[in-house]
Amino acid sequence: MGKDLLPPGGEGRASAEPVDLKKALEERYLAYALSTIMHRALPDVRDGMKPVHRRIVHAMRLARLEPGQRFAKCASIVGDVMGKFHPHGDQSIYDALVRLAQSFAMRYPLVDGQGNFGNIDGDNAAAMRYTEARMTEAATSLLEGITEDAVDFRKTYNEEDEEPTVLPGAFPNLLANGSSGIAVGMATSIPPHNAAEICDAALAIIDDPSVADERLLDFVKGPDFPTGGIIVEDQDSIREAYRTGRGGFRVRARWEKEDQGRGMWTAVVTEIPYGIQKSRLIEKIAELIISRRLPLLEDIRDESAEDIRVVLVPRSRTVEPELLMESVFRLTDLETRFPLNMNVLSRGKVPGVLSLKQVLREWLDHRREVLLRRSRHRLSEIEKRLEILAGYLVAYLNIDEVIRIIREEDEPKKEMIARFELTDNQAEAILNMRLRALRKLEEFEIRKEFDKLSEEKTQIEGLLASEAKQWKTVRWEVSKVRQTYDPEKNPELGARRTTFADAPEHDLEDVQEALIEREPITVVLSEKGWLRAMKGHLSDYSTLAFKEGDSLKLAFHAQTTDKILLLTTGGKVYTIGADRLPGGRGHGEPVRIMVDMENDQAIVTAFVHDPERKLLLASHAGNGFVVAEKDMIANTRKGKQVMNVKAPDETKMCVPISGDHVAIVGENRKLLVFPLSEVPEMARGKGVRLQRYKDGGISDLKSFAMEAGLSWRDSADRTFVKSREELAEWLGNRAAAGRMAPKGFPRTGKFS
Repeated sequence: MGKDLLPPGGEGRASAEPVDLKKALEERYLAYALSTIMHRALPDVRDGMKPVHRRIVHAMRLARLEPGQRFAKCASIVGDVMGKFHPHGDQSIYDALVRLAQSFAMRYPLVDGQGNFGNIDGDNAAAMRYTEARMTEAATSLLEGITEDAVDFRKTYNEEDEEPTVLPGAFPNLLANGSSGIAVGMATSIPPHNAAEICDAALAIIDDPSVADERLLDFVKGPDFPTGGIIVEDQDSIREAYRTGRGGFRVRARWEKEDQGRGMWTAVVTEIPYGIQKSRLIEKIAELIISRRLPLLEDIRDESAEDIRVVLVPRSRTVEPELLMESVFRLTDLETRFPLNMNVLSRGKVPGVLSLKQVLREWLDHRREVLLRRSRHRLSEIEKRLEILAGYLVAYLNIDEVIRIIREEDEPKKEMIARFELTDNQAEAILNMRLRALRKLEEFEIRKEFDKLSEEKTQIEGLLASEAKQWKTVRWEVSKVRQTYDPEKNPELGARRTTFADAPEHDLEDVQEALIEREPITVVLSEKGWLRAMKGHLSDYSTLAFKEGDSLKLAFHAQTTDKILLLTTGGKVYTIGADRLPGGRGHGEPVRIMVDMENDQAIVTAFVHDPERKLLLASHAGNGFVVAEKDMIANTRKGKQVMNVKAPDETKMCVPISGDHVAIVGENRKLLVFPLSEVPEMARGKGVRLQRYKDGGISDLKSFAMEAGLSWRDSADRTFVKSREELAEWLGNRAAAGRMAPKGFPRTGKFS
């Protein structure tokens, strides 16, 4: 038994051949890659089809399933395709057949289906034994002339039959129905377009082969999806995408506001983006409502029947409809991006990314080649028929002699060929004539046919000799297709479904805020830099608990939709969304975990961001400047450097501006009052000298209106107010040293 298991050629391993594993793998993988690219994933630019679709349509033609004719069971069609042309799984063939029949997947379906062929919710089609199909007009256009030597045929996988390598493609299927596929190392993604627009662009290329790419966009505005929707991509991006063959299109659902009376309203979605399953889309939105990520939305209902009708119910009648929809577009597939990657098989052989013009050019060149081949085929048939008709005419002119030869000669065929100088085909045709064809009327009909065919032959020869005539004929053929899909003559099929619009300009802040549920919170910051958000607006901070050795630094009221700004001693500002603050159950989290804050820096203050407000920043050394709060927002974890300070100096004060004067007091208890106009406004910098010190630095800073006077509170909580006259000796210019604070000024050196 052991010997039987050895390889042939000897007792041991002498017959085995060493193979370089790397080389063998490369060869096999390359073969697999080429097979996938050529015979599975990429469409042919000429007919826009992959082999499986081409084989399905070809098998349906052979079964004579033309429009207006009978339907056939899909199981029968799939069986024919699998047995004769496509040796793969029946389910994959049926899936491809089903897609060709789905009006929500194909802009111009190639299969007319009868039965359950699935729906936009993602439900599968019924089993192939229950469904029936036949071709549509678009499919017959693709096959037009296939029996007239219009295209090459090749042997099928078992060499028992023949199949077309490409279809004649009178219908611009690649762009009209689009295509998508993933090959090895490359992919394709082409959206559906409007057939009439494609034909218009093709006609423009025929009229002027050097037409600019941009000129074609006057005809092909953009994709035309079977499910409609609105394209909100800007025109520059669309132009670039079609020029290069790569890009994408932002597609939004179509919606309208529906008045419910008494101030109530709902948003009703009537068209969803192409390729999106409605049921999954609604599930996703429902999940977002439950998880409170769409706080403006109360409920979603699917009221669809034949048409799509998805109802979005707002949480409040005061919600702005556009803002509600903008928040939904941001988080759901009601807005998607459909990629454009026109990677196709050029001339059926070479994969490459083509521009819109190149795709149309190759389709037109293919149509011209089909025209030439059909013309040559017709010419050949005419010549054969004229040969026979010429023989018939000879027979009619010499009818008595022909009858005598047939009756009396042993080999009439040879005798006729010799006597009347006929060809073999002519003699054979005369011998095969029926007696009833000998009547006088028949001769008249033959002469008429001979003259007609002779005229047609002359026309075809003229066509084959003139490139201008060829393009004129191609133009006529393209115009005929355009008439079939004319939006005015056939609005149901030809009218554009996808429209164009500019996305509404909404402030990003408003949209972001719309995605957060607005709730009151109290922000708590400890001395050691632990941050948290307590629910509600607390009035008593004495009950707050902290880690051992830690205590309250500051606490303030905010809303979850607010932004919290933190200023550090290093002059950096960090921004944290209030909705992202840790909850108040524990002690919170260290600020250093939330932002990239340097270890040698501490937090000076934190506050709720007000974009309309201006602040006065000051360093310990007495430098300062005014900054608009909107310029302090940091977009990253690294924060934003606002005040430039060098050690040992550090940012010390940050006070809101409310008035026209500044009061500053140093650690030396010297007070200086000067006009606010002397302090420059900057977005970033070191600032200017506010007060001069010999030793120490700033103690406190305040902005106030001179008309109301300068006020402060002492340790006994008594309020003191000094008018302009009373402040006369402390009034001066910026950068002065100031004078000792007046009697009654707090010992702490602070205004409050």
